[in-house]
Amino acid sequence: MDPVYRGFDQDNLDREYTPSSCVDSLAPFIAAYRDRSAQARAALQWRAIAYGPGEPETVDFFPATVPNAPLHVFIHGGYWRQLSKRESSFAAPGFIAAGAAFAAVDYALAPSVNLDEIVRQVRSAIAHLYRNAAALGIDPTRIHLSGSSAGGHLTGIVMATDWTADFGLPQTLVRAGTPISGLMDLEPVRLCVVNGWMGMTPDTVARLSPQHHLPHPGTRVIAAVGDIETAEFKRQTAEYATACRAAGLDCVDLIVPGRNHFDIVFDIADPATALGRLVFDQMGLR
Repeated sequence: MDPVYRGFDQDNLDREYTPSSCVDSLAPFIAAYRDRSAQARAALQWRAIAYGPGEPETVDFFPATVPNAPLHVFIHGGYWRQLSKRESSFAAPGFIAAGAAFAAVDYALAPSVNLDEIVRQVRSAIAHLYRNAAALGIDPTRIHLSGSSAGGHLTGIVMATDWTADFGLPQTLVRAGTPISGLMDLEPVRLCVVNGWMGMTPDTVARLSPQHHLPHPGTRVIAAVGDIETAEFKRQTAEYATACRAAGLDCVDLIVPGRNHFDIVFDIADPATALGRLVFDQMGLR
């Protein structure tokens, strides 16, 4: 077969962007997301907050136990077509215990909407949380994002939002972000099996690739990927981190030993892990 991208033929490129190829089964990880998130909702105070008129346009918000707390917002993955906020609250207990608030964002899924609409919804969610910071008991100057895979892409592109032009808000709205195993350059994604449900064009790639739209000056970034991942996911993380540092941003990149594409997210609220310690330090948590 002829090369499609960076020397990969179609079969190999599709395999590189199929992260489940590195694990025996995806099912245990999805079950863990669901079960741990259900346990978090059972153990903690939380409420659903609408940020827009559509049914998926809500966040599950877990208030902090102290006033004027930092906020950690998690954006789920699932290749923009799977999962929801219901599987995304597993990190809430760790952040609440450390004195932060936590929010899990829901958004409409492909192919019912395109990537532009998904990005618009997530940006609207963050703007809504900022505007309602006082009522939610959070410090609007300490909003931090993280997201995995497609959520890593959304974390990156949200950090590059023109908040002033689009929302009338400060450009420094997001102080820090942690894209995990992120799809930061959409060109190979456009060329692989994923585009069967995403329908991305070259223009989509140009407008919505975080690799080409870096965070605002002063934003702190942690770019993380699991050691048990494909070469392309590792390359995407490394090249994004390199671009961030070249732009003068405070950016740490991390390959997490023993973690794969699906279980690396469990580290973000655990300060006993290397990734969790970096996130807590970034947020000023102990």
